[in-house]
Amino acid sequence: MIPKDPAMLLSFVNLKLRDYYSDLDTLCRELDADREEITDRLSRIGYHYDGDRNQFI
Repeated sequence: MIPKDPAMLLSFVNLKLRDYYSDLDTLCRELDADREEITDRLSRIGYHYDGDRNQFI
């Protein structure tokens, strides 16, 4: 289950990207998550996905 709280979501997604998934699209596909929802929720707290780093910064 993906966390609802934005700070917890940030931590969860970055951990998964670092340890298990090569990119955000793969994470979303494997976890059946909506990429737009994740990026929108994290952009509201000032984070965006950096594909080169494979993390939200």
